Amino acid sequence: MDNQILYKYISMLRVFKERFPSIASLLSKYAAQVKPWMVVLFALLTFLVLSLSFYRHFLASPYGKGRIVKVFDFSSGYTMKKISKELEKSRIIGSATLFSLYARIQKADEKVQAGTYRLTDGMSPPEILAKLINGDVYEVRFVVPEGYSIYQIGELLDNRKIFSKESFLRQCYNPALLQELNIPSKSVEGYLLPRTYTIKPGTDAAILIKEMVAQFRSTYALKYANQAKSLGLPELKILTLASMIEKEAVVPAERPLIASVFFNRLKKNMPLQSDPTAVYGIRAFAGKISKKDILRETPYNTYSINGLPPGPIGNPGEDSIKAVLSPAQTPYLYFVARKDGTHHFSATLEEHNRAVEKYLK
Repeated sequence: MDNQILYKYISMLRVFKERFPSIASLLSKYAAQVKPWMVVLFALLTFLVLSLSFYRHFLASPYGKGRIVKVFDFSSGYTMKKISKELEKSRIIGSATLFSLYARIQKADEKVQAGTYRLTDGMSPPEILAKLINGDVYEVRFVVPEGYSIYQIGELLDNRKIFSKESFLRQCYNPALLQELNIPSKSVEGYLLPRTYTIKPGTDAAILIKEMVAQFRSTYALKYANQAKSLGLPELKILTLASMIEKEAVVPAERPLIASVFFNRLKKNMPLQSDPTAVYGIRAFAGKISKKDILRETPYNTYSINGLPPGPIGNPGEDSIKAVLSPAQTPYLYFVARKDGTHHFSATLEEHNRAVEKYLK
């Protein structure tokens, strides 16, 4: 690529001679009359002017139009010379020599930070060097909404092309990983704290899951562990109830009321009959279930089992965890959804049947 600089100089001289033959001829005659040292000096000055002009053009102009996008992993062993060559080889910059020279002038050799960078040919050399010095590493950011199950998170990651859904779920059910994370369940469901996550390309699914569980453990230990211990509520039970509340509640203020219904039914040994549990692992809960869903026998379907499911049916947010730890004190045993997203709560079956007739039929 550096030979192109020489070719450009030669081309510029050729174009000048073709466009201005009379001036070129006059200069040639004058050059024959001057002393050799003057010719050399003039040639050097011309070379310096052209070099400076080309160098300034190199710094001011991107090499391309942003159509080439590359992700580079520059480890701590990379020198500026090696980085420059990789950028030139990938056609992000036009000259490794000029980029190295610029970096040396900026005294950037010891300032460049190791990391993964996303660079394009639409960036100027100063922009590229600034990214390397500031450690502006390339990371992928995504948000896990409250209540999302591991299946929904898997689809989200798949759609973002971060991981395939299959590889993520495989790690969610990995017995060795569950043992390492001390999770007393068949999957990590319920232990992935809903929030915004940032990961670097190349991070595998197991590492991401460990980070998500670590975020949950830290938050739970800081805010809820002592209260849960004083109430005698195991962590898995809290998360299971919270995940059901998260799926049922639309209006935040109703979470403690829904929690009270579940606790009241558990005390009376009544089936919880929570709609979202009937479709867990089958499809995402969208507010309605069918008779087929109710009759489907799965370990999680609280229409066909007594007590709680074997584990959470989603990853609850903190408000749902708070509702489990501080449920409302009510006589309610039933609730049915109104058409505005709220629920009608009832203490007796007769009242509940009237509400069903009113709001569902």
